[in-house]
Amino acid sequence: MGATAEGVKYSPDWLVKHSNVTVEEKLDELRRLMGKAEGDPVRIVGVGAGAWGSVFVAMLQDSYGHLREKAVVRIWRRSGRPVDRATAEHLFEVINSREDVLRRLIRRCAYLKYVEARLGDRILFADEILRDGFCLNMIDTPLCPLKVVTNLQEAVWDADIVVNGLPSTETSVVFEEISRYWRDRKTMPIIISLSKGVEAELVPEPRIVTPTQMIQRATGAPVENILYLGGPNIASEIYNNEYANARLCGAEKWTKPMAKFLRQPHFIVWDNGDLVTHEVMGGLKNVYAIGAGMVAGLTNESATSKSVYFAHCTSEMIFITHLLAEEPEKLAGPLLADTYVTLLKGRNAWYGQKLAKGELNLEMGDSIKGRGMIQGVSAVKAFYELLSQASLSVKHPEEDRRIVPVQLCPILRILYSILIKREFPPQAILEALRDETMDDPRERIEIAQTHAFYKPFLLGQQHSSVNGTIL
Repeated sequence: MGATAEGVKYSPDWLVKHSNVTVEEKLDELRRLMGKAEGDPVRIVGVGAGAWGSVFVAMLQDSYGHLREKAVVRIWRRSGRPVDRATAEHLFEVINSREDVLRRLIRRCAYLKYVEARLGDRILFADEILRDGFCLNMIDTPLCPLKVVTNLQEAVWDADIVVNGLPSTETSVVFEEISRYWRDRKTMPIIISLSKGVEAELVPEPRIVTPTQMIQRATGAPVENILYLGGPNIASEIYNNEYANARLCGAEKWTKPMAKFLRQPHFIVWDNGDLVTHEVMGGLKNVYAIGAGMVAGLTNESATSKSVYFAHCTSEMIFITHLLAEEPEKLAGPLLADTYVTLLKGRNAWYGQKLAKGELNLEMGDSIKGRGMIQGVSAVKAFYELLSQASLSVKHPEEDRRIVPVQLCPILRILYSILIKREFPPQAILEALRDETMDDPRERIEIAQTHAFYKPFLLGQQHSSVNGTIL
């Protein structure tokens, strides 16, 4: 038996029946806003099939996929990515440990190919297993079966809602290709970006470039149609119905109706007008998550050492937000929450820990088998290069001279030396923390709060904006 907040109990059948009605009503409301005719379904397409991108599309499939005349949900991923033998063996173990998954594959006449792959008699491919509900970056969490399209033009040409699940490093290239397929469109789709990476541009003036800005440049889509979804979440836990919050950021025209459309009992979505700043903060926390993983790995999970690191890294993040945001205090809650969950269980912290323990090395690159793209690596490079520009110089807090902002960010500097320049091993991060010349983190926060450091052009905000979205 279930219970409402008022304590009135209902049967599971009642809950299913009424939640289905609510889901269909939400879909009908969105269809009316989109001007959809009877018999013309809303076409939802995920672009990129990493862990979060696959989970997000699977949640939409679970919610709306049964309403086939009103919604079509599919996902694009490149074809031809083979599943190695070790992963195939592990996948077979996962299948046999879940009776519901085992029965589903047998009913679909798909079980035999996993037996053959386990024995080494055939090769599975990532797009093939995604059709059966298995994301290559998240084998331990089976999803619902997904409609997978490997031809990008077929996937996106008539899409009404496009979900960007690509890393920032791939977003521009893929959406430039997509733009060719949208040339003859009369109206552009709604685009929801999940990507938490950032890039830096240094000319004509230094600035951060976010995935939504890359998408707008590539496609020419109206800025009001491009949204960012971020929040403290771990993909596998959300799919397993752990309670989570998220913010859908962008222009009010679509954030409010889309937040309502995406909201589920265990996944609460709020709307917010400040798109670019939240998006940048999503990239910033990945930078410091890598360092947190290193400290955890090097100190055998010492709570004291991790807390020392946390004090220093959060003070740097606060300092950086004062450079990037006009009202940085508004970001404190979302940024700290997203940072906290990433430090606990995110892939960037995992990557830092594996580097520290010698189980991974930098020569392997930042795209790791079974985990996907470690976006914090490119974000370290972007933030370091940006904050090293002479045009951003600030007054030294104690001396009569000007310095570039990165000089006040020792953790960012050492992460850049370790990950990008490769001058030092991961152990150097502990030496940086133990440096007796390190300032008290409190002083860095005071510096940020008492100096007018805000640089609007860093996020391209020297122009007028609506709801925080650059025009």
